[in-house]
Amino acid sequence: MKQTLSMTRKELNSYFGSPMALIFLGAFLAAALFSFFWVNTFFARGIADVRPLFQWMPILLIFLVAALTMRQWSEEQQSGTLEILLTLPVRGAQLVIGKFLAVMALIALALALTLFLPITVSLLGNLDWGPVFGGYLAALLMAAAYVAIGLFISSRTNNQIVALIVTVLLCGIFYAVGSRGVTDFVGGTAADILRAIGIGSRFESIERGIIDLRDLVYYLSLTALFLLLNIVSLDSQRWSQGENTAAYRRNWLTMTGLVALNLIVLNIWLYPISSLRLDLTAQREYSLSAATRDLLSNVQEPLLIRAYMSEKTHPLLAPLAPRVRDMLTEYQIASRGRVTAEVIDPLQDADKETEANQTYGIQPTPLQVSGRYEASVINAYFDILVRYGDQNVTLNFRDLIEVNSQRDGTVDVRLRNLEYDLTRAVKKVVYGFQSVDSVLAAVKEPVKLTLFVTPNTLPATLQEGRAAIEKVARELQTRSNGKLTFEVIDPDAPAATITRQTLINNFKLRPIPVSLFAADTYYLDMILQVGDKAQVISPSGDLSEASVRTAIEAALKRSSSGFLKVVGLWTPPPAPADPQLGQYQSPQSTFTSLNQQLSRDYTVRSVDLKDGQAPSDVDVLVVVAPQALDDKQRFAIDQFLMRGGAVVVAAGNYIISPDPYAGSLGIAAISGGLQEVLQSYGITVTQALVMDPQNEPFPVAVNRDVGGMQVREIQAISYPFFVDVRNSGMDKNSPVVANLPAVTMHWASPLTLDAAKNSGRTVVSLLKSTTEAWLRTNTDIQPNLQLYPELGFPVEGARESHILAVSVQGSFDSFFAGKPSPLTATPTDATQPAPAPVTAATIESSPNTSRLVVIGSAEFVDDLVFQVSANLTQDRYLNSLQFMQNAVDWSVEDLDLLTIRSRGTQSRVLKPMATGEQSTWEVANYALALLALAAIGAVWTMRRRNEKPMTLVGTRRIKGNHGA
Repeated sequence: MKQTLSMTRKELNSYFGSPMALIFLGAFLAAALFSFFWVNTFFARGIADVRPLFQWMPILLIFLVAALTMRQWSEEQQSGTLEILLTLPVRGAQLVIGKFLAVMALIALALALTLFLPITVSLLGNLDWGPVFGGYLAALLMAAAYVAIGLFISSRTNNQIVALIVTVLLCGIFYAVGSRGVTDFVGGTAADILRAIGIGSRFESIERGIIDLRDLVYYLSLTALFLLLNIVSLDSQRWSQGENTAAYRRNWLTMTGLVALNLIVLNIWLYPISSLRLDLTAQREYSLSAATRDLLSNVQEPLLIRAYMSEKTHPLLAPLAPRVRDMLTEYQIASRGRVTAEVIDPLQDADKETEANQTYGIQPTPLQVSGRYEASVINAYFDILVRYGDQNVTLNFRDLIEVNSQRDGTVDVRLRNLEYDLTRAVKKVVYGFQSVDSVLAAVKEPVKLTLFVTPNTLPATLQEGRAAIEKVARELQTRSNGKLTFEVIDPDAPAATITRQTLINNFKLRPIPVSLFAADTYYLDMILQVGDKAQVISPSGDLSEASVRTAIEAALKRSSSGFLKVVGLWTPPPAPADPQLGQYQSPQSTFTSLNQQLSRDYTVRSVDLKDGQAPSDVDVLVVVAPQALDDKQRFAIDQFLMRGGAVVVAAGNYIISPDPYAGSLGIAAISGGLQEVLQSYGITVTQALVMDPQNEPFPVAVNRDVGGMQVREIQAISYPFFVDVRNSGMDKNSPVVANLPAVTMHWASPLTLDAAKNSGRTVVSLLKSTTEAWLRTNTDIQPNLQLYPELGFPVEGARESHILAVSVQGSFDSFFAGKPSPLTATPTDATQPAPAPVTAATIESSPNTSRLVVIGSAEFVDDLVFQVSANLTQDRYLNSLQFMQNAVDWSVEDLDLLTIRSRGTQSRVLKPMATGEQSTWEVANYALALLALAAIGAVWTMRRRNEKPMTLVGTRRIKGNHGA
């Protein structure tokens, strides 16, 4: 080892004894900084990661390593010192490893000098250091392979230029065979083999933060093989061609061949093994989460996950296929035999293609492929089927990938969040397959269903309803095998253990008047108790057996986990019919994207609530832009919350309205919403608009003077009404906003919290504006850039932070407490028949499990706003849909998908910077690089001045050298 280190020191002194080291370090830093800030436009990306630093590293190191290694042995041969080295009492392996370590030390120093880049990024945003470590490790491993190749080539020639060119060519070949250009050309299995051989394709895996044993063995094998060839090449300099050394030469060549063959076999044997890896990312983005593993472990029936992927596909989709195969393998391993995962090409199996087309509705997607001389269209499959029992979900390539435009006009295609998409589909088919028997089996604690009825005062019209309840309940009791018990209690009975007063005190259930002015009241209510939790069951519609069974089963599902939840979605109905047109008018605002987003994980049902009751099987009510509501609809929302339900309200005071006079878009204040109801809960939606200097741009028509002529053009300007909420304005502990990079609130109203009414509840301010925000009551939303060139609007009033969204959990008092029930209709004419009695009493207080999310904007999930946002900020609008999805997940206490979704979406957004600050950071990083180079040059210059003249390979440097 001492001789090896002596050789290493000798080579390092040789590097730093001349300008070569400083030239190498300077060129490396200049190229790295140029690609980081200019080629990959770090600040324009706005993401806090250092991927741009390593993106060009495989190509950059080819040339720099070739320049370092070209002289190592070529110069020794040309100057005649190689013979002296070979006569020293030092083994060839020690000489080779010594030179190898010297070059690697210089490369490690060059990489260390770039550490100020990730440090800078960590100051500007939330940097995940796992991929940073993986990137540096990948760079070192790749450099080691390049150095071993370069040393071997240098040992085969005495011409440094030849060594440089051949090294670049050979290293370039190893890099190119796994590149997209080559693999896209060959396609199929050959492409997979080339990706396994390529240095660059292996680099991408480690660079993203995954330390895979297969990649480590590949790089170490490649390095060891060429170092061994280098040793053999040096030793061959001493070989004669006589018979006396034939056996010696044969043994060397045989040993080299066997080592190379074993290394190749080892890599082939390890290639199918994908589980031996370490995920360094902070959120373990590339490993199956605990939620996914728990879901797979609870699968009772065989689950099929089948990927339909064409061998001949678009070049941008082809590299994603191996990652899909690896992920499916992970699912199969984690399920321990419960999941069957397979990848097939339907174009090569007519029966499978027919099944995909006719049974699952999977069709090939036409994709345009452009070659050098022609453009063509191919029909390819890139779909995934998840099937469980009679349930199935399909994911096409639009559901699986995301496309990002690059500065040079090309696009970057990546898998969006494969684990989340797969787990979401698995959860939907598994939970949607459950029967009532599965519901009862999933409940861990004894279930008690109690019907409270007063037979003496029960109206005759409800006697059939009572009979239906008892019939359905007793059938469920029989099927439950003792898990569910049913009991009928008359609160008016003399020996009743539960009286009317008990129902009022414990469950806030008040009796219902038999008629409007009658003194008699009655009870006909069901209460389901699971352990220490109780919920009131109120069938929607008539009291038929079907509605009663649906209501009871929905209550059972809410009391257990593992079942598909139902979201009741209320959106504004179409405008009344225009007398001139004779038809209903299409609403200006539509919320189709929100419906589609929620439908991915839940069963979404549109509700109108006009009968005063929410459907009995709904788990969470989502109310968007509430307006023109009557008391029955308010009562339905209020009582749903009082029963322990969850309500999400996008309760902005303004909605999009076209301005016919200005010929542009405007907003109008809405009426008949939930403002009074929410205020009774302790949340006031202020009649004002929040304006913030931190905002999302908006396209407006601007007049520009060109040579005395007014030219009207569209420009993206700063628009204070589109409040851009970043990580600093979010509650970091709430799962609703955890790991969201940003959310834009469009035309938002501020929320004010009543401390007294919210006492005893868990209140979380989810979103807040910056402290520079102000309020505006004028609904004129057109900017005036001539009067206010900076923001287009005047700054009015005090500047302070405003709450834009809040979540509340706890007990609420009903808005209708102490008031007549809206369900009790009043006859307008004495000749009209008396209204039918209501079947549910007003619940005046909710249990502590009730959840409420209030958002001060309704337009932030409007399809029209999404279209505008997508034109300027691409897919940023998806954050708004994600926020609503998270709110629903939290409301139904379904945190598994919320956890998986957040993996890989942790906030990586750079903090806002003032004008010119980007250039300041760039100059600072260039200055640090120059200072580092200057310091290294000064240190080594001083050291060289203090050293004595150095002799050839050191007669005093290598132990045992007595005659050199």
